[in-house]
Amino acid sequence: MTLIDRDVPSTAPPAPTALRDPGRPSTRPRRLRLRLRLRLRLDAGDRDVLTLYLFTRVALLLTAYCTAWLFPRDPEAHHPETFGAVVGQWDWNHYLHIARDGYFPDDPAARPEPWDNREAFFPGFPLLLRALHPLVGDWTAAGLLISFVAGAVAVVALGRIARLHLPQVADARRAVLLLLVSPCALFLAVGYTEALFLAFALPAWLAALRHDWRLAALLATCATTVRVSGLFLVAALVVHFALTAHRRGELRRLPWLALPALPPLLYSWYLYGHTGDRMAWKHAQERGWYREFHTPWEAWGTTWEAAFGHGYTAPYALMWQAELVAMGVGLVTVVLLARARRWPEAVYIALNLWALGTSYWYMSIPRATLLWWPLWIGLACWTLRRPRLSAGWLCLSVPLSVVLAVAFFSGRWAG
Repeated sequence: MTLIDRDVPSTAPPAPTALRDPGRPSTRPRRLRLRLRLRLRLDAGDRDVLTLYLFTRVALLLTAYCTAWLFPRDPEAHHPETFGAVVGQWDWNHYLHIARDGYFPDDPAARPEPWDNREAFFPGFPLLLRALHPLVGDWTAAGLLISFVAGAVAVVALGRIARLHLPQVADARRAVLLLLVSPCALFLAVGYTEALFLAFALPAWLAALRHDWRLAALLATCATTVRVSGLFLVAALVVHFALTAHRRGELRRLPWLALPALPPLLYSWYLYGHTGDRMAWKHAQERGWYREFHTPWEAWGTTWEAAFGHGYTAPYALMWQAELVAMGVGLVTVVLLARARRWPEAVYIALNLWALGTSYWYMSIPRATLLWWPLWIGLACWTLRRPRLSAGWLCLSVPLSVVLAVAFFSGRWAG
């Protein structure tokens, strides 16, 4: 899965001050606007990626429609499930309650139940949901719109990153295709945080590859408002900075990379004001999802027992089997990235695995694979060198993605 390195285009340095005409206004804002327009402009490769993205959204919409008719909650029902009930499952309810009622509502009727543990969820997605709801008028539609737009930004950014490593534009599209038909791809379409996180994280990484550290830091700051795993992205940015920033002008940009720590600190300060606990978000995860620290071998053993010990119903056991597979995929990816000396990406995925692999058991690792962009670029390179394996991978991945989508839309646990 060794990636093919190519030169990353750099931004031309500004003109020396001595060459500017003091009698004319500075052209710096004009240059900044021009650079922004150039980066936002979609080329043919971007449009191809977006076309692929739209087709897969239609496919998921069709899957949700069929699931609503085939698997109603009442087997004797003569009408399908409502669309909002089909797509609004599991964690979506936490984001909805936070956006609608807040973390600590004054209304007794809106106060969370003891099992709610909504403090575990960072405020970026709920804040955007609350801001968009008055314009859309429906909570579910607002959440789907956020994920739809954010997913489009994410796949364009992934395609552009892949083009820096793969020789042809069509090869870069392959990385996007592999992401969009991956088993957990449905979480990019529903009201979850994966699409929004990638919409900030992937452009941040692209900016870092171009040595635009201020933009990378600002985008990473947005990512840390959405998920605490944004801090793992910051660690990768710091490693990339240490390996690539050698000019004196670039070294002055290093303090910008401390900016993404601000949202988690502010959120911890907010929770402390209401609970007296600076780590209330972490303790909520421990209460609700058993994310207290355990050694990696303890977590593996507990997950293995849950998957194959016949102590849980078959659907839950299958999901824990998927957790074990995803952990194995992640470990192999880290090893291959380290062998290729791609240290920033290896650090990013390794930190993800450490956080998810040191709990009581594994949970949500398959869904976390959506955030591992080096995995999808590496798989694109691997299948490019072995064309027969490309068809084999798709024949395995597409049915799994449909099965997982049906499980989620029908209200079953899907990771």
